[in-house]
Amino acid sequence: MTAKTKNRIALLIFTVPTLLFFTVIVMVPILQTFQKSFFDWNGLGAATYIGMENYVRLLDDPDFWVSLKNGLIFAFVLVVYQIGVGTLLAIAMSSRSLRGRKFFKTSYFIPVVLSGVVVSQLWIAIYNADGGLLNSIFALLGIPYEQAWLSGENTSIWAIAFTNAWQNMGIHLVLIYTAIKSIPEHLYEAARIDGASSWRTHWNITIPLLSETYKFSLILAITGGLNAFQNMFVMTNGGPGNISYTFTFMMYKAAFRSNEYGYGSAAAMILVIECLLFTVLINKLMNKDKISY
Repeated sequence: MTAKTKNRIALLIFTVPTLLFFTVIVMVPILQTFQKSFFDWNGLGAATYIGMENYVRLLDDPDFWVSLKNGLIFAFVLVVYQIGVGTLLAIAMSSRSLRGRKFFKTSYFIPVVLSGVVVSQLWIAIYNADGGLLNSIFALLGIPYEQAWLSGENTSIWAIAFTNAWQNMGIHLVLIYTAIKSIPEHLYEAARIDGASSWRTHWNITIPLLSETYKFSLILAITGGLNAFQNMFVMTNGGPGNISYTFTFMMYKAAFRSNEYGYGSAAAMILVIECLLFTVLINKLMNKDKISY
């Protein structure tokens, strides 16, 4: 047996179990959901084939367009806060002159390990229209900007999205911080010798070398925003009305409240397609030659 054959066998031994696991856990449920999206089914009785009727109904459903808009808003907030703020904090913590770096790293990651329900309840108290921390701060500063944050049509989804972004920002912070620490120090030394400022050094060295990390973080943030459910379920239960609906909440409502599993499956397939499109788009736009150093 040649070395090349041994390598192929070893590759199959390590990859086939993973592919089988992925197929059973991910692909089979997706295919089953796709199949059920063409049926009128209550989850228990016999399913009736209705073709594309569920998808046509989705396009005529006002909840669909609200969910689409809210999912994009959620993804936007997560990208700006988790990646934008995460980058600034990671750059600051990578500086040797910063004291207490371990404390800050631990502090920013603590929300990640907390229960989503606990975090949601914490921010419900902060957003409370009557005596909540946020409105109290505005009142203390003399700013007439008190809001019903979780019941306002223009503020609800933004407030919920920020809660999710705040909780999970630590994940992106760790990813970006680790990537920064892997950049060779001699690149920064050369920049300092050339007289480059700290801002210019990070703009021309750090940011470009984080492209692969940003690609992964963008996919995580955008798909996480599109798949958001727990926070709005706990904080507003999708309301008032449908102002904080997302596709995942539409799926939950259709399947578990209205027993319309076929309709819920159609909403699920739209969500899968949306996530796939963004993933392909991100990989396409950021498909540059990997920078080596």
